[in-house]
Amino acid sequence: MKRARWAIVAGAALGGLALLAGCADIRYYWQSASGHIDLMRAARPVPEWLEDPAAPEALKSKLELTQRIRRYAVSELGLPDNDSYKAYADLHRPAALWNVVAAPAHSLTLKTWCFPVAGCVGYRGYYDEAAARADAAELTAQGLEVAVYPVPAYSTLGWMNWAGGDPLLSTFIGYPEGELARIVFHELAHQVLYVQGDTMFNESFATAVERIGGARWLKSQASEAARLEYAQFDARRQQFRALAADTRRALQEIYASDEAKAQDWKAVDARKAAAMDEFRLRYAALRATWTGPRQGAYDAWVARANNAAFGAQAAYDDLVPGFEALFEREGEDWPRFYAAVKVLAAQPKAGRDQALRTPAPAAGNA
Repeated sequence: MKRARWAIVAGAALGGLALLAGCADIRYYWQSASGHIDLMRAARPVPEWLEDPAAPEALKSKLELTQRIRRYAVSELGLPDNDSYKAYADLHRPAALWNVVAAPAHSLTLKTWCFPVAGCVGYRGYYDEAAARADAAELTAQGLEVAVYPVPAYSTLGWMNWAGGDPLLSTFIGYPEGELARIVFHELAHQVLYVQGDTMFNESFATAVERIGGARWLKSQASEAARLEYAQFDARRQQFRALAADTRRALQEIYASDEAKAQDWKAVDARKAAAMDEFRLRYAALRATWTGPRQGAYDAWVARANNAAFGAQAAYDDLVPGFEALFEREGEDWPRFYAAVKVLAAQPKAGRDQALRTPAPAAGNA
Protein backbone atom coordinates (compact mmCIF):
# COMPACT_ATOMS: atom_id res chain seq x y z
CA MET A 1 0.00 0.00 0.00
CA LYS A 2 2.83 2.37 0.91
CA ARG A 3 4.61 1.63 -2.39
CA ALA A 4 1.40 2.36 -4.30
CA ARG A 5 0.94 5.64 -2.46
CA TRP A 6 4.44 6.78 -3.37
CA ALA A 7 3.89 5.77 -6.98
CA ILE A 8 0.93 8.16 -6.99
CA VAL A 9 3.02 10.92 -5.39
CA ALA A 10 5.84 10.42 -7.88
CA GLY A 11 3.39 10.37 -10.78
CA ALA A 12 1.79 13.61 -9.62
CA ALA A 13 5.21 15.23 -9.29
CA LEU A 14 6.30 14.11 -12.75
CA GLY A 15 3.02 15.28 -14.25
CA GLY A 16 3.48 18.69 -12.71
CA LEU A 17 7.03 18.86 -14.01
CA ALA A 18 5.85 18.08 -17.51
CA LEU A 19 3.44 21.01 -17.35
CA LEU A 20 6.20 23.30 -16.10
CA ALA A 21 8.86 22.18 -18.58
CA GLY A 22 8.93 25.04 -21.10
CA CYS A 23 8.60 27.87 -18.58
CA ALA A 24 10.99 26.98 -15.79
CA ASP A 25 14.18 25.13 -14.95
CA ILE A 26 12.95 21.53 -14.91
CA ARG A 27 16.08 20.40 -13.08
CA TYR A 28 15.21 22.64 -10.15
CA TYR A 29 11.63 21.38 -10.00
CA TRP A 30 12.82 17.81 -10.27
CA GLN A 31 15.18 18.14 -7.31
CA SER A 32 12.37 19.79 -5.33
CA ALA A 33 9.87 17.04 -6.06
CA SER A 34 12.26 14.11 -5.70
CA GLY A 35 13.88 15.60 -2.60
CA HIS A 36 10.57 15.92 -0.80
CA ILE A 37 9.44 12.46 -1.89
CA ASP A 38 12.68 10.97 -0.51
CA LEU A 39 12.12 12.83 2.76
CA MET A 40 8.57 11.51 3.14
CA ARG A 41 9.57 7.99 2.17
CA ALA A 42 12.08 8.03 5.03
CA ALA A 43 9.31 8.77 7.54
CA ARG A 44 7.84 6.12 9.82
CA PRO A 45 4.90 6.60 12.21
CA VAL A 46 5.99 7.65 15.68
CA PRO A 47 4.49 4.50 17.31
CA GLU A 48 6.82 2.36 15.16
CA TRP A 49 9.84 4.28 16.43
CA LEU A 50 8.64 3.96 20.02
CA GLU A 51 8.29 0.19 19.63
CA ASP A 52 11.65 -0.24 17.85
CA PRO A 53 14.18 -1.74 20.30
CA ALA A 54 17.03 -0.32 18.22
CA ALA A 55 15.83 3.28 18.54
CA PRO A 56 17.76 5.28 21.18
CA GLU A 57 15.89 6.05 24.37
CA ALA A 58 16.73 9.75 24.01
CA LEU A 59 15.01 9.79 20.62
CA LYS A 60 11.96 7.99 22.00
CA SER A 61 11.70 10.54 24.79
CA LYS A 62 11.78 13.41 22.28
CA LEU A 63 9.20 11.72 20.06
CA GLU A 64 6.84 11.24 23.00
CA LEU A 65 7.31 14.92 23.83
CA THR A 66 6.46 15.96 20.28
CA GLN A 67 3.18 14.06 20.42
CA ARG A 68 2.21 15.94 23.59
CA ILE A 69 3.17 19.17 21.83
CA ARG A 70 1.14 18.10 18.80
CA ARG A 71 -1.98 17.47 20.89
CA TYR A 72 -1.51 20.79 22.70
CA ALA A 73 -1.27 22.57 19.33
CA VAL A 74 -4.73 21.29 18.44
CA SER A 75 -6.49 21.57 21.79
CA GLU A 76 -5.05 24.88 23.01
CA LEU A 77 -3.87 26.80 19.93
CA GLY A 78 -6.53 25.74 17.43
CA LEU A 79 -3.94 24.47 14.95
CA PRO A 80 -4.87 21.80 12.37
CA ASP A 81 -5.53 18.24 13.52
CA ASN A 82 -4.13 16.09 10.72
CA ASP A 83 -1.28 13.64 10.05
CA SER A 84 1.51 16.23 10.13
CA TYR A 85 4.18 15.63 12.79
CA LYS A 86 2.91 12.17 13.68
CA ALA A 87 5.76 10.46 11.80
CA TYR A 88 9.54 10.84 12.05
CA ALA A 89 12.34 10.70 9.48
CA ASP A 90 16.07 10.42 10.10
CA LEU A 91 17.63 12.32 7.19
CA HIS A 92 21.28 11.59 8.01
CA ARG A 93 22.20 15.17 7.13
CA PRO A 94 22.39 18.43 9.12
CA ALA A 95 19.50 20.25 7.39
CA ALA A 96 16.20 19.46 5.71
CA LEU A 97 17.28 21.72 2.88
CA TRP A 98 19.41 24.79 2.17
CA ASN A 99 17.89 28.09 1.13
CA VAL A 100 19.56 30.52 -1.25
CA VAL A 101 18.69 34.21 -0.88
CA ALA A 102 20.02 37.14 -2.88
CA ALA A 103 19.76 40.94 -2.84
CA PRO A 104 21.32 43.87 -4.74
CA ALA A 105 24.41 45.60 -3.39
CA HIS A 106 22.40 48.65 -2.26
CA SER A 107 19.09 47.20 -1.10
CA LEU A 108 17.66 44.75 1.42
CA THR A 109 14.89 43.74 -1.00
CA LEU A 110 15.30 40.08 -1.84
CA LYS A 111 15.32 38.70 -5.35
CA THR A 112 12.19 36.62 -5.86
CA TRP A 113 11.41 33.40 -7.68
CA CYS A 114 7.90 32.34 -8.62
CA PHE A 115 6.46 28.85 -8.18
CA PRO A 116 3.05 27.31 -8.94
CA VAL A 117 1.89 26.71 -5.34
CA ALA A 118 3.99 29.03 -3.17
CA GLY A 119 3.74 32.01 -5.51
CA CYS A 120 6.68 34.42 -5.62
CA VAL A 121 9.08 34.01 -2.69
CA GLY A 122 12.45 35.44 -1.75
CA TYR A 123 14.41 32.19 -1.68
CA ARG A 124 15.15 28.96 -3.52
CA GLY A 125 15.45 25.73 -1.55
CA TYR A 126 17.77 22.83 -2.34
CA TYR A 127 17.94 19.38 -0.78
CA ASP A 128 21.63 19.19 -1.71
CA GLU A 129 23.98 21.77 -0.21
CA ALA A 130 26.40 21.61 -3.13
CA ALA A 131 23.59 22.47 -5.54
CA ALA A 132 22.58 25.41 -3.36
CA ARG A 133 26.12 26.75 -3.33
CA ALA A 134 26.43 26.33 -7.10
CA ASP A 135 23.29 28.43 -7.55
CA ALA A 136 24.69 30.97 -5.08
CA ALA A 137 27.89 31.23 -7.11
CA GLU A 138 25.91 31.99 -10.28
CA LEU A 139 23.94 34.71 -8.51
CA THR A 140 27.13 36.20 -7.07
CA ALA A 141 28.57 36.33 -10.57
CA GLN A 142 25.55 38.47 -11.53
CA GLY A 143 26.61 41.06 -8.95
CA LEU A 144 24.14 40.10 -6.21
CA GLU A 145 24.92 39.61 -2.55
CA VAL A 146 24.03 36.02 -1.68
CA ALA A 147 23.59 33.91 1.45
CA VAL A 148 23.05 30.16 1.84
CA TYR A 149 21.60 28.95 5.11
CA PRO A 150 20.41 25.57 6.47
CA VAL A 151 16.70 25.05 7.09
CA PRO A 152 15.77 22.50 9.79
CA ALA A 153 12.08 22.27 8.81
CA TYR A 154 9.58 23.50 6.26
CA SER A 155 5.87 23.24 5.60
CA THR A 156 4.06 21.81 2.58
CA LEU A 157 1.13 24.07 3.58
CA GLY A 158 -1.16 21.10 4.05
CA TRP A 159 -0.95 20.05 0.40
CA MET A 160 0.68 16.72 1.31
CA ASN A 161 -1.57 15.73 4.21
CA TRP A 162 -3.24 13.15 1.97
CA ALA A 163 0.17 11.43 1.65
CA GLY A 164 1.01 11.42 5.36
CA GLY A 165 1.63 15.08 6.14
CA ASP A 166 4.86 16.77 7.14
CA PRO A 167 7.06 14.54 9.31
CA LEU A 168 9.19 15.33 12.32
CA LEU A 169 12.84 15.42 11.26
CA SER A 170 16.21 14.50 12.74
CA THR A 171 17.33 18.03 11.84
CA PHE A 172 15.35 19.53 14.73
CA ILE A 173 14.26 16.68 17.02
CA GLY A 174 17.18 17.40 19.37
CA TYR A 175 16.19 21.02 20.00
CA PRO A 176 15.47 22.20 23.57
CA GLU A 177 11.84 21.61 24.57
CA GLY A 178 10.73 25.22 24.16
CA GLU A 179 12.29 25.50 20.71
CA LEU A 180 10.89 22.13 19.66
CA ALA A 181 7.40 23.31 20.57
CA ARG A 182 7.87 26.56 18.72
CA ILE A 183 9.03 24.94 15.50
CA VAL A 184 5.99 22.60 15.45
CA PHE A 185 3.65 25.53 16.12
CA HIS A 186 5.35 27.64 13.43
CA GLU A 187 5.08 25.03 10.69
CA LEU A 188 1.48 24.14 11.56
CA ALA A 189 0.58 27.85 11.43
CA HIS A 190 1.48 27.80 7.74
CA GLN A 191 -1.33 25.27 7.27
CA VAL A 192 -3.81 27.71 8.81
CA LEU A 193 -3.07 30.47 6.32
CA TYR A 194 -0.68 31.10 3.46
CA VAL A 195 -0.76 34.14 1.16
CA GLN A 196 0.86 33.57 -2.22
CA GLY A 197 3.76 35.88 -2.91
CA ASP A 198 4.02 37.51 0.54
CA THR A 199 6.87 35.85 2.44
CA MET A 200 7.00 38.53 5.15
CA PHE A 201 3.28 38.25 5.97
CA ASN A 202 3.41 34.44 6.06
CA GLU A 203 6.58 34.11 8.11
CA SER A 204 5.74 36.91 10.54
CA PHE A 205 2.31 35.35 11.16
CA ALA A 206 3.83 31.92 11.81
CA THR A 207 6.51 33.45 14.03
CA ALA A 208 3.86 35.24 16.10
CA VAL A 209 1.97 31.97 16.56
CA GLU A 210 5.13 30.15 17.59
CA ARG A 211 6.14 32.87 20.07
CA ILE A 212 2.75 33.13 21.75
CA GLY A 213 2.14 29.39 21.68
CA GLY A 214 5.66 28.55 22.79
CA ALA A 215 5.43 30.86 25.80
CA ARG A 216 2.14 29.27 26.81
CA TRP A 217 3.51 25.75 26.43
CA LEU A 218 6.51 26.54 28.61
CA LYS A 219 4.38 28.22 31.27
CA SER A 220 1.76 25.49 31.58
CA GLN A 221 3.35 22.27 30.34
CA ALA A 222 7.12 22.35 30.76
CA SER A 223 9.33 21.64 33.75
CA GLU A 224 11.22 24.37 35.56
CA ALA A 225 14.48 23.02 34.10
CA ALA A 226 13.05 23.29 30.58
CA ARG A 227 11.87 26.84 31.25
CA LEU A 228 15.29 27.89 32.54
CA GLU A 229 17.07 26.24 29.61
CA TYR A 230 14.84 28.00 27.14
CA ALA A 231 15.01 31.35 28.93
CA GLN A 232 18.77 31.49 28.41
CA PHE A 233 18.47 30.35 24.80
CA ASP A 234 15.75 32.86 23.96
CA ALA A 235 17.39 35.78 25.78
CA ARG A 236 20.44 35.45 23.56
CA ARG A 237 18.30 35.18 20.45
CA GLN A 238 16.35 38.33 21.33
CA GLN A 239 19.58 40.22 22.02
CA PHE A 240 20.99 39.18 18.67
CA ARG A 241 17.80 39.96 16.75
CA ALA A 242 17.65 43.41 18.33
CA LEU A 243 21.21 44.06 17.18
CA ALA A 244 20.40 42.79 13.68
CA ALA A 245 17.27 44.97 13.54
CA ASP A 246 19.35 48.04 14.46
CA THR A 247 21.72 47.23 11.62
CA ARG A 248 18.87 46.71 9.15
CA ARG A 249 17.51 50.14 10.01
CA ALA A 250 20.96 51.68 9.56
CA LEU A 251 21.41 50.03 6.16
CA GLN A 252 17.94 51.05 5.01
CA GLU A 253 18.71 54.67 5.89
CA ILE A 254 21.96 54.48 3.92
CA TYR A 255 20.24 52.99 0.86
CA ALA A 256 17.61 55.75 0.98
CA SER A 257 20.14 58.53 1.61
CA ASP A 258 20.86 61.58 -0.54
CA GLU A 259 24.11 59.90 -1.64
CA ALA A 260 22.17 56.89 -2.89
CA LYS A 261 19.64 59.10 -4.70
CA ALA A 262 22.57 60.88 -6.37
CA GLN A 263 24.09 57.46 -7.21
CA ASP A 264 27.27 58.36 -5.34
CA TRP A 265 27.99 54.69 -4.77
CA LYS A 266 31.49 55.30 -3.40
CA ALA A 267 30.01 57.31 -0.53
CA VAL A 268 27.19 54.79 -0.05
CA ASP A 269 29.64 51.89 0.08
CA ALA A 270 31.79 53.70 2.64
CA ARG A 271 28.78 54.24 4.93
CA LYS A 272 27.67 50.64 4.36
CA ALA A 273 31.11 49.31 5.32
CA ALA A 274 31.08 51.42 8.48
CA ALA A 275 27.64 50.08 9.43
CA MET A 276 28.80 46.49 8.93
CA ASP A 277 31.94 47.12 10.99
CA GLU A 278 29.77 48.55 13.76
CA PHE A 279 27.52 45.49 13.59
CA ARG A 280 30.43 43.09 13.99
CA LEU A 281 31.99 45.11 16.81
CA ARG A 282 28.70 45.18 18.71
CA TYR A 283 28.24 41.45 18.12
CA ALA A 284 31.71 40.70 19.48
CA ALA A 285 30.93 42.70 22.62
CA LEU A 286 27.58 40.94 23.03
CA ARG A 287 29.10 37.51 22.47
CA ALA A 288 31.68 38.16 25.17
CA THR A 289 28.86 38.36 27.74
CA TRP A 290 27.64 34.86 26.84
CA THR A 291 28.99 31.62 28.29
CA GLY A 292 28.44 27.95 27.67
CA PRO A 293 28.33 25.68 24.61
CA ARG A 294 26.13 28.01 22.51
CA GLN A 295 28.33 31.07 22.91
CA GLY A 296 29.18 31.03 19.22
CA ALA A 297 25.70 30.14 17.94
CA TYR A 298 25.55 33.19 15.64
CA ASP A 299 29.18 33.28 14.51
CA ALA A 300 28.47 31.74 11.10
CA TRP A 301 25.54 34.10 10.47
CA VAL A 302 27.65 37.14 11.36
CA ALA A 303 30.51 35.94 9.16
CA ARG A 304 28.26 35.78 6.08
CA ALA A 305 26.09 38.81 6.98
CA ASN A 306 25.19 40.89 3.95
CA ASN A 307 22.09 42.43 2.37
CA ALA A 308 20.66 39.01 1.54
CA ALA A 309 21.07 37.68 5.07
CA PHE A 310 19.53 40.79 6.63
CA GLY A 311 16.70 40.82 4.09
CA ALA A 312 15.84 37.17 4.81
CA GLN A 313 15.82 37.77 8.56
CA ALA A 314 13.45 40.72 8.18
CA ALA A 315 10.80 38.40 6.72
CA TYR A 316 10.58 36.55 10.03
CA ASP A 317 10.64 39.59 12.32
CA ASP A 318 9.27 42.82 10.93
CA LEU A 319 5.49 42.24 11.15
CA VAL A 320 5.51 40.05 14.26
CA PRO A 321 4.67 42.90 16.70
CA GLY A 322 1.62 43.73 14.58
CA PHE A 323 0.37 40.14 14.72
CA GLU A 324 1.00 39.96 18.47
CA ALA A 325 -1.00 43.17 18.96
CA LEU A 326 -3.81 41.76 16.81
CA PHE A 327 -3.90 38.64 19.01
CA GLU A 328 -4.36 40.86 22.07
CA ARG A 329 -7.07 42.92 20.36
CA GLU A 330 -8.96 39.72 19.58
CA GLY A 331 -9.07 38.89 23.29
CA GLU A 332 -6.27 36.31 23.02
CA ASP A 333 -8.84 34.03 21.41
CA TRP A 334 -7.24 31.79 18.77
CA PRO A 335 -10.26 31.28 16.44
CA ARG A 336 -10.99 35.03 16.46
CA PHE A 337 -7.33 35.78 15.84
CA TYR A 338 -7.12 33.41 12.87
CA ALA A 339 -10.33 34.86 11.44
CA ALA A 340 -8.95 38.40 11.77
CA VAL A 341 -5.70 37.37 10.07
CA LYS A 342 -7.67 35.87 7.18
CA VAL A 343 -9.55 39.17 6.80
CA LEU A 344 -6.19 40.98 6.64
CA ALA A 345 -4.86 38.46 4.13
CA ALA A 346 -7.72 39.29 1.75
CA GLN A 347 -6.58 42.92 1.54
CA PRO A 348 -3.99 44.16 -0.97
CA LYS A 349 -0.44 43.81 0.35
CA ALA A 350 0.00 47.53 1.03
CA GLY A 351 -3.17 47.63 3.11
CA ARG A 352 -2.37 44.61 5.26
CA ASP A 353 1.21 45.76 5.83
CA GLN A 354 0.00 49.20 6.90
CA ALA A 355 -2.57 47.68 9.25
CA LEU A 356 0.10 45.56 10.94
CA ARG A 357 2.59 48.41 11.21
CA THR A 358 0.11 50.99 12.57
CA PRO A 359 -0.31 50.93 16.37
CA ALA A 360 -3.90 50.43 17.51
CA PRO A 361 -5.49 53.40 19.33
CA ALA A 362 -5.69 53.24 23.10
CA ALA A 363 -8.98 51.85 24.43
CA GLY A 364 -10.05 55.26 25.73
CA ASN A 365 -9.54 56.83 22.30
CA ALA A 366 -11.21 54.14 20.24
